[in-house]
Amino acid sequence: MKIAVLGGLGLQGRAAIADLVASDGVEQVVCVDTATDGAARLAGLTDLSRVRFVVPDGAVGPALANVMADVDAVIDLLPQPLMRQAVQAAIDTRTPLVTTNYVKSITDLGPAAVEAGVPIMTECGLDPGIDLVLYARAARQFDSIVSIDSYCGGIPEPKAMAKPLCYKVSWNFDMVLSSQNRDSVMIEDGERVAVPAGEQHDNPFIHEIEVAGLGKLEAFPNGDALHYVEMLDAAKGLRRSGRYTLRWPGWSAFWAPLKELGFLSEDKVAGTGASPREFLGRLLGPQLQYGPAEKDLCVMRNVFSGLEGGRRKTVTSDLIIERDLASGLFGMSLGVGYPASIVAQMLARGEITTPGLLNPLQHVPDTSFLEELAGRGIKVTETVEWN
Repeated sequence: MKIAVLGGLGLQGRAAIADLVASDGVEQVVCVDTATDGAARLAGLTDLSRVRFVVPDGAVGPALANVMADVDAVIDLLPQPLMRQAVQAAIDTRTPLVTTNYVKSITDLGPAAVEAGVPIMTECGLDPGIDLVLYARAARQFDSIVSIDSYCGGIPEPKAMAKPLCYKVSWNFDMVLSSQNRDSVMIEDGERVAVPAGEQHDNPFIHEIEVAGLGKLEAFPNGDALHYVEMLDAAKGLRRSGRYTLRWPGWSAFWAPLKELGFLSEDKVAGTGASPREFLGRLLGPQLQYGPAEKDLCVMRNVFSGLEGGRRKTVTSDLIIERDLASGLFGMSLGVGYPASIVAQMLARGEITTPGLLNPLQHVPDTSFLEELAGRGIKVTETVEWN
């Protein structure tokens, strides 16, 4: 198999490339990135004899199409604004593609993907991604589901915390700040409840959960819970659901007043050429970097409650991914890059062939996917309680 990684020199791209090179059956990995020093950036991480570096020249679309015409599958880890061009090139060349980005900006390309007979797997990383596969796995364990609570977040290990944020950057900090301007949709008492971005850090849904070995973590709404549960037949009678980001306690208390004062505004400040959010990214990002011996932790929990055989049951899946200090790869990078690599290989082997815009919840075989993750040291712990 030949698999291309678009944006291969970024944090997630490095993890995906390292995994592909270590995988049986992958003969060549094509690293596509605008940086010209790819070999130097990947030195010591993996066997570069199986990596071919491509620096796009000219228009993005044709450059990507030229790469895709010679590979069996593609992983798109480019910035979100370039997602459409990557997907369009995959459709034009009939090359299966995996992207970690949200599907909503390319839904109009679905019919073209179906007509071309090409599978485009969207939202396939950590969150969304691994969590959606766990949704599918849990759905088979219930006759009906009445509540789903999904939690995920990247945090520093306790010894790496620094006041007042207790946070450090394991992915694009500008995107971290952008996500704090995201509206959320919850389900409460069977009704849709909107949480505007302006209230993300000041609303009644904010709460704490207890995680073994870590203690209390703060959860705040950050996603559209309704979008995914609509894909589950077993959840037609859902009474409650929420998607939450996890941080160390105090996160919302820090950001709520700043948001109210406009520090997360996207509007340019006259005479500066930058928005308050962009300024914060440039100011805070360099101060929140991990040291070489510090670990990030990706903490995920999904809680499903419902009925099976007339009895109430709760299924809880827990997952913690930590930084690999030997390679330097962050837990966040592994949590995004590994799922993308696994599914790209499934596509290249023809294990997933449905054409169109796909989703991990409906189209990734959960048993083999979770086995592949476990083989890479990422193991989901599942507990079942009968009430």
